Amino acid sequence: MIARVKICGLSTPETVDASVSAGAAYLGFNFISRSPRFVSFEAAPALAARVPSSVLKVALSLDADDAAFDAMVKAIRPDILQLHGAEPPERLLALKARYGIPLMKAIGVAEPGDPETGDIYRDSADLLLFDAKPPKSMAGALPGGNGLVFDWSLIAGHRPDMPWMLSGGLTAENVAEAIRITGAEAVDVSSGVETAPGQKSPELIEAFIRAAKAA
Repeated sequence: MIARVKICGLSTPETVDASVSAGAAYLGFNFISRSPRFVSFEAAPALAARVPSSVLKVALSLDADDAAFDAMVKAIRPDILQLHGAEPPERLLALKARYGIPLMKAIGVAEPGDPETGDIYRDSADLLLFDAKPPKSMAGALPGGNGLVFDWSLIAGHRPDMPWMLSGGLTAENVAEAIRITGAEAVDVSSGVETAPGQKSPELIEAFIRAAKAA
């Protein structure tokens, strides 16, 4: 199956348009204020308006409260809420009841057994995102978007009870190998299509999507 691609952390009209033109299936908008990819509630609506209905809009958050989620939903009318924090299943169930929007839960992976931690979300999440877990030496690191690659063999035989996506240090150069090893049918990239933190490149976006779809 041709891999579906999510381009995450978009913040300019040019890169939104480039992602759509190149065939991205998902576009991610980052509402984590300390991220270099942060987009404000004021700027996000104009970006979201450029996204056709055939492409899913994803709102990325980190342990956000209801007021923040209210603002995200109002700003971009997301198709998916992506949770990158320490949210327990009960929080996901509450969000699903409040908004009726599918939920993606990020699961950090660094060692054997980490992928299985996502099993507790089988009744609350609609989609899992396996991402590289930052080492403890990276004090204050964001939970994702760090350009880190984890050992793909850790999830090569793991098949959760729901759709899942692969993230973590992916680039146009390694995404085909990542798909081959893991069997991922969907991949997520942020820093791997940037020339500097938060600075997406239309050329790198196109190259990544082309490489993922050719894998």
